Amino acid sequence: MEIRDPVHGSIHILDEEAHVIMNPFFQRLRGIKQLGLSEYVFPGATHSRFLHSIGVMYIGEKVFNKLFKEKLSDPDILKLKFTFKMACLLHDIGHAPLSHSTEIVMPTLKDLNFSKEQLKDWDKDPNGQATHEDYTVKSIIDSSLSLSFFRLRESFGVTPKGITDLIIGSTSSPSYFTYKGINYFSLLHQLVSSEMDCDRMDYLLRDSYFCGVSYGNYDLDWLLDNLEICINGADATLGISERAVVTFDDFLLSRYHMFIMVYFHYRAVCLEQLLYKYFNSSANEYTIPGDIEKYLDHDDHYLMKILRKSKNSYAKNLVSNKIPPKIYESFNKTQTQKLDSIQSFLKEEKIDYIKCSSSSRLSKYYIRNSANIRLPSLQVVRKTYKDSKISYSNIEDATDLFQKFSESHAITRLHCEIEGLNKNQKDHLSKLIQ
Repeated sequence: MEIRDPVHGSIHILDEEAHVIMNPFFQRLRGIKQLGLSEYVFPGATHSRFLHSIGVMYIGEKVFNKLFKEKLSDPDILKLKFTFKMACLLHDIGHAPLSHSTEIVMPTLKDLNFSKEQLKDWDKDPNGQATHEDYTVKSIIDSSLSLSFFRLRESFGVTPKGITDLIIGSTSSPSYFTYKGINYFSLLHQLVSSEMDCDRMDYLLRDSYFCGVSYGNYDLDWLLDNLEICINGADATLGISERAVVTFDDFLLSRYHMFIMVYFHYRAVCLEQLLYKYFNSSANEYTIPGDIEKYLDHDDHYLMKILRKSKNSYAKNLVSNKIPPKIYESFNKTQTQKLDSIQSFLKEEKIDYIKCSSSSRLSKYYIRNSANIRLPSLQVVRKTYKDSKISYSNIEDATDLFQKFSESHAITRLHCEIEGLNKNQKDHLSKLIQ
């Protein structure tokens, strides 16, 4: 199979991989937009998680072939390669309609019917709310999608558990990822989910392309050419050559600029808040099933059909792309104090308003992953060719961007229909905003 991708060009798919791609679980991603409601702001942003996921697998293969170029004929390395490629391909398989926007109406984890042993291994509360990652794991290990891996198992020894281990970042089978005494699990998981993973390498370029902006562009080829394997005892982690640190800075800043200019766009964020208000006020109109096979029906078209038929005012405004005017936004502590005063007044007067808060941090290495495991730091590799010495250091020692953006960058906005207020309310609100 060959796929013509507007971002990466021709992508060749093996028959073993095509069997997974053609499964209804993966095909469902055709109906889920990568950027959810951002299409209402950037009309070109209609690209799907289907094509994004294939792009992530494509980049993943390029990375793997570069890092293991002298071992690609070894069957044990091929098992790691195709396990890793499937983790890249399927990392988004559990996303609900409109991507992250609908996770608040997912059922409890116990409704997905995981075994007690699985929940114990993952240290998860069965009464907690499920996430898209939980649906991802359920889809891979316990659904009709699981049957699609038989060719990958026969040809390369790939197992569904090996795939989900790389996605969630925790494994009880380190031997599966060990080659000649070196455990490559941390390295491969970093490439699936970390500060410089294949997911971000694809979505920055893809979202930038389809939104018609240039903020997400960076030098992908130079970045890939300078990735390194760092061996620390019996474990391998991800490294980057010191000559590409500036390119890595550019990669981080590209993501930062995309968040500020695209992902945090006030209109898209406010539309998402309208969706939340709809869910809170019409809780029974749309629910996400715990039955993984019934989940197949749930994509953007399914949800939007319900929203279009709804008599709920928030749903009507959402489908009409109608949001209340933005009356104030804060970027720092001083402005946040003023925003709090405005919000207190709106609450006291029982005026309907929408508060939109967007935050992100540039570095994921300051937090833990979905399995509550602290991610290993990206290593900077320094080579002295004269005496062939190699040394490693943490990325934060090589660039000040981690320190500069270690705290979350937040933008908070208030939206309100001022025209519906009485004169006293308008006058007081105007004084507060000035």
